[in-house]
Parts: sequence; structure tokens; C-alpha cells
Amino acid sequence: MTLVFVVNSGSSSIKWELVDVESAEKLRGGLIERVTDHESAMLGILEELGDVHPAVIGHRVVHGGSVFTAATLVTDEVEAAIEELSALAPLHNPPNLAGIRAARAAFPGVPNVAVFDTAFHQTLAPEAYTYAIDADVAREQGIRRYGFHGTSYQYVSKASADLLGNPAAKLIVFHLGNGASVAAIDAGRSVETSMGMTPLEGLVMGTRSGDLDAGILFHLGRSGATLDELDTLLNRRSGMLGLTGSGDMRDVQGKAAQGDAEAQLALDVYHHRLRHYLGAYLAQLGGADAIVFTAGVGENSPATRSAAVAGMAGLGIELDESLNGAASKEARVVSSGASRIAVLVVPTNEELEIARQAAALL
Repeated sequence: MTLVFVVNSGSSSIKWELVDVESAEKLRGGLIERVTDHESAMLGILEELGDVHPAVIGHRVVHGGSVFTAATLVTDEVEAAIEELSALAPLHNPPNLAGIRAARAAFPGVPNVAVFDTAFHQTLAPEAYTYAIDADVAREQGIRRYGFHGTSYQYVSKASADLLGNPAAKLIVFHLGNGASVAAIDAGRSVETSMGMTPLEGLVMGTRSGDLDAGILFHLGRSGATLDELDTLLNRRSGMLGLTGSGDMRDVQGKAAQGDAEAQLALDVYHHRLRHYLGAYLAQLGGADAIVFTAGVGENSPATRSAAVAGMAGLGIELDESLNGAASKEARVVSSGASRIAVLVVPTNEELEIARQAAALL
């Protein structure tokens, strides 16, 4: 039995799991909310674990920039680098780092491993990660596409390849939750992804706008909006929340079913963006073996999956609506037997992936 303590530390919460990597079993877990002192909260978890001694502690860290390309043993130098990268992820890296420091203090002698959301996408080619702005400015400021949801993509791409019996599978994976992104994956390697330097770019999300003409920001700025107001607008007051007043897809779908025109428009915008990226990534990969849906909306909304691939029989994509609508928590095929490209639903397990990477590093 190899026990890994997995920590996902937010600004006011700590989500944790104790995982046995050998059996892939979650033994314990919890969520501490309204955290004001991460070290005290971590000591509380330590008391709850009692005599259980993990072999290693795995931490989710959102942004590793170009510095971290794989899971990394935490040292004082690594802590300093994560802190420096907070400029690229000011909402995420500081609380991630607070969790690391609290765990190192609470569990002396137990190694800590940082697992980075961005690491999986370090295989992107220069033409995929380079923005067409002044090259000197980009180098000085670290401006490039980094991509996110990497631990989810790593887990789901492996599980999808196993389900297909094809380790070299070409996959288009939609990670659809409150935060949403899509990645084109070729034989386990990321070749395209929708999120960029930050998690703001790409798909329509719960509260984030996704793709936007940058000129809109100039227009709003000249109208008097401050940088902080623009940040709040695009990250916290846009997406489905901005369009409908709710960032929860279930609420939006419910309103649309009752004839709410704004909710229906929001769904149409959401689905339009999914189909836009699906077509683009089919072109980038030169075809695909499977389209995969994961995360909260991807796993639990048959309507979203159906809308994303509707009318694509000419591209070799056909759902079996009975399979698509059936409730299940298992990885499964939901396409018809006539579909040349499989459509899969694969539940993600980021905590298990973090545990596996942390244990493998040891």
C-alpha cells in the first residue's frame, strides 16, 4: 500500500484526499471551507489522519510557466519559483503555495511534490503556443500559451486510450466544468489546447468569457473601466453567468426548457463555441479516433454532448442517443456502431492522477 495525501489548496478552502495508489482507492477525504490560516487547517487534517502516515504529499499547482514541465519535488527553491510565477496566476498560485508551506510544516520529513496543471501542455509546438505580438515583449513577460487542466487531460487521455485499446489514439477531449477547455491529444501528447497564458481564453465557461476581441477591453477602458474592473468582468461576471444570471449549466438548461430566450441564446453560444473548436481540432489532428467528454458538465449533461456533435454524420460522428442518455458513472462509448469516430464519456479523477505522479516521482 502506497499512501499519498493529495492537497488542492484554494484561497479560502482546502480539498484533500488520502489515496492508495496501488489500488487506486480513495481512503478518506474532505473539504475545509472558510480557511483563514492554512497552517492551522492543515494541522487539523493531520489530527484527523491520526496514525496514518502518507509516503508523499501531492499538491495541485495551477501555473508552472515554462519552468516546470513535470511533477517536481518541492524544495525552498521550487517554492520561490512557484511564488514568482504567481504573476501569471494571481488567483491560484498563492493559495496553492500556502497549502504547500502548511503541509511542509505540518508533516515534517514527508516529501512534497508539486503537480502542475500546465505541465501536460509543454509538448505544444512553437506554432501552437506562440502569440503574434512583439517577440521581445513576449519573451520579457513570459507571454505564450500554457494551457490548463493538465492533470485531468493526462488521466482522461490514458483512460480513453485504454477504453479504445489504442495507446496511439488521436483524441479531442472536452473538459467541461465551471472552468472549461478542450485539448487535441495525439498518442498521449498535447498538440493544441484552448486555454492560453491564463485560464480565461477559449470556451464559454461558468463565469469566464472565453475568446474575446481584445479591442473590447480598449473600448471599455476608454469608457472608464479600470484594470481590476475588467478583470472582474471577464473572470467573474461573464460566461453563462453574464448571459443568464446563473453560472450553473443545470439552471440555464432548466430556464431554456421553460422557454427563456436569454437562456436559450446562452446555450446556443456555448454550443457554437464547442463546435468551433471541435472542427478546428479535427483539422489540426487530421482526423480523430475519439471525441471525449469529461468533468461536471461533460460527464453529466447528455444534452451538451448531443448539441456539440449534432449534424456531424458527414464527418463520421454519430451518437447513439439511448447510450448517450443512459445514467452511468463508468467510462463508456456513447456513439453509434456506424460512427467512424467514437464518442466517449470518461469521468476524470485529478486527485488520483496527482497521487500517481507524486508516487512515481519517489
